Amino acid sequence: MRSIRAAAVGAVTMSLALAATACGGGSSSGGGSNDSPKELTYWASNQGASVEVDKKVLQPELDKFEKETGIKVKLEVVPWSDLLNRILTATTSGQGPDVLNIGNTWSASLQATGALLPWDAKNFEKIGGKDRFVDSALGSTGVEGQDPAAVPLYSMAYALYYNKQMFADAGITKPPATWDELVATGKKISKDGKWGLGAEGSNLSNNIHQVFVLAKQHGADFFTADGKPDFTSDGAVAAVKQYVDLMAQDKVVAPGNAEYAQNQSLSDFAKGKTAMVLWQTASATFKTMGMKDNEWGVAPAPVPSGAPGAGKATNSMVAGINMAVFKNSDNIDGATDFVKFMTSDAEQKLLNKAYGSIPPVKAAQSDPAFNTQGTAVLRETLATSAAALPQVPDESQFETAVGTAVKELFADAANGREVTTESVKEKLAKAQQQMPNK
Repeated sequence: MRSIRAAAVGAVTMSLALAATACGGGSSSGGGSNDSPKELTYWASNQGASVEVDKKVLQPELDKFEKETGIKVKLEVVPWSDLLNRILTATTSGQGPDVLNIGNTWSASLQATGALLPWDAKNFEKIGGKDRFVDSALGSTGVEGQDPAAVPLYSMAYALYYNKQMFADAGITKPPATWDELVATGKKISKDGKWGLGAEGSNLSNNIHQVFVLAKQHGADFFTADGKPDFTSDGAVAAVKQYVDLMAQDKVVAPGNAEYAQNQSLSDFAKGKTAMVLWQTASATFKTMGMKDNEWGVAPAPVPSGAPGAGKATNSMVAGINMAVFKNSDNIDGATDFVKFMTSDAEQKLLNKAYGSIPPVKAAQSDPAFNTQGTAVLRETLATSAAALPQVPDESQFETAVGTAVKELFADAANGREVTTESVKEKLAKAQQQMPNK
């Protein structure tokens, strides 16, 4: 996932509001050009189990695009830990790609820089129209009321994955549906070197995703209606404490998970060290780690009580990857053609099958591959019980500030320091002070 420094992001974001310089060798006039019509550079996000896996998935498709159009695409798969910093640096240095993947939660932040091509009606028409995409995916493409800053590419949602054998060995017959059930299940399993639930305590973005959902379940948000940070509300504090308490108090998460930031929790799950993990579209990764499909199950992520739905029964953020174009690209027409290719029905089916994600293109969702054990729950969650993270310009700083606060609280828990409501509120207050619009 991704990790950034709040101060650097804030400084870059403010500067970009005034100067969105050329990327991919684009024109200095700010409008893009077609000076290099036979080539494109593309930064892809690391969606598979490794960068090498992504290259194997993507390169044949880029070769197909070159054969169809005569445009050669230079691919670089960028790890999540580096991607946002790389993007921000590119927008100021002018040394960057023509086309890139962005985490959909960054859409509003990057939109505020003015560096990305706005997807107005004319640009959407070039790729087949805006109505090809599902509403939940379009809801995470930028600030409401403005032209989107990017186009949905892969859609994802969180679900609860569980190890069937570990459940059977513990006498557990069904996956937990509520948090109380999850804790009870986790306690039955957490012994003899095995643990109930995996977490990524040093993964800032994953921390944000989890506590955002829990805040929704507590009837809270991390921002006010006018976009100002509100990190210390009772609901937000309760959400963070509940998440960290899975390690600190409930003791169903191993203390070592406080240091995890590179998908180690998935590796532990695949090795039978951990019985459950809350994750986005993990089925393809499990396969690359040697797990068979019949060894794991998937269920909706927990809610406080009842069934998943909107409001306090929200059980996932709208996760996903968007595709953006730097508006000063020196192959602006080729970049648009490439987005059209990658979001075509055929490519959407192929790519989302490869990654175990859900196509944000309506027509592609009809493929039977997206009604399997690994995808049906995700598709239903996106349609009924997922909420978009706040589409505010300060969202990326929020991920860093609050994500770091949660990381520090996990470190406290791992080292035996008590995590109290007061200590959580203190950390969140400090995080709020780091925000530019505090």
